[in-house]
Amino acid sequence: MKALVYHGAGKRAWEEKPKPEIKNSTDAIIRITKTTICGTDLHIMKGDVPEVVDGLTLGHEGIGVIEEVGGSVSNFKVGDKVLISCITSCGICDACKKGMYSHCETGGWILGHLIDGTQAEYVRIPHANNSLYHIPENVDEEAIVMLSDILPTGFECGVLNGQIKPGDTVAIVGAGPIGLATLLTAQFYSPAEIIMVDLDENRLKVAKTFGATKLVSNNAVEEIMKLTNSKGVDVAIEAVGIAATFDICQSIIAAGGHIANVGVHGKSVELHLEKLWSRNITITTRLVDTVTTPMLLKTVLSGKLNPGKLITHRFAMNDIMKAYDTFGNAANEKAIKVILS
Repeated sequence: MKALVYHGAGKRAWEEKPKPEIKNSTDAIIRITKTTICGTDLHIMKGDVPEVVDGLTLGHEGIGVIEEVGGSVSNFKVGDKVLISCITSCGICDACKKGMYSHCETGGWILGHLIDGTQAEYVRIPHANNSLYHIPENVDEEAIVMLSDILPTGFECGVLNGQIKPGDTVAIVGAGPIGLATLLTAQFYSPAEIIMVDLDENRLKVAKTFGATKLVSNNAVEEIMKLTNSKGVDVAIEAVGIAATFDICQSIIAAGGHIANVGVHGKSVELHLEKLWSRNITITTRLVDTVTTPMLLKTVLSGKLNPGKLITHRFAMNDIMKAYDTFGNAANEKAIKVILS
């Protein structure tokens, strides 16, 4: 089969690899029908995730059709269309029983990280019973791909961790795919204002159509303090993963507010406790657990949420190298999410 293989920082290839086989009775083999590229994959390509080894197939998102199941897989059968969760979970270890699937003792974020991932013609999914979801017939399958990662990530790490409430003023720093997914799901809780911050004017225009009430590009701290009468925001969500955007969040948060970090940080940031310690600020971090995927799937199937509008570019699977170039040059290409079929 063909797969997108990592060969060290800045090096990738679309090349032949052996088709995966069942290793454990809880495994399933999936024929990938649609997948995508995540900002985390770009972090891996930059060398920010040193656990990823030469020769690994990247990718942790996608949908497909079950080709084979192990003897212990009871929730799925050959031929089922399924959504693949970016987080693999056994469902029975101590962490899973707490709903903390990201720290599953034999799973967690392993796809495209510690084991071969979904940017391939086939993928092996461990713990299939708890790591796959049935896809009904006659649905927008491209939209369903967005539920593998970015929708639950934005919702869990940003919206839920930020404890957004009706009437809140929210700033989302970063209008990339994760920031926009956070914007879409933040509206479940009716905040009074959602301020989107980004240097990319195109992404800000998109954010406006998705429900942002205010847009900020340059001089973010100064502009947001003006918009809030120098009080700051109730919730600041970091959705990029660099020191500059985390600094913005620290500078704009109001007393009693929440800073929710969503971005993947490859380098350290400076925490200004000398300014925050007395202001009743809550700072949260989280790796997505995907415990909200069933709920989000229901909202998509009901038409209440349309993550398909995040998709801007479509490629054949064999064009994945071009897709990486496009996604990696998102500002010039006006790319948000790409779909590979």
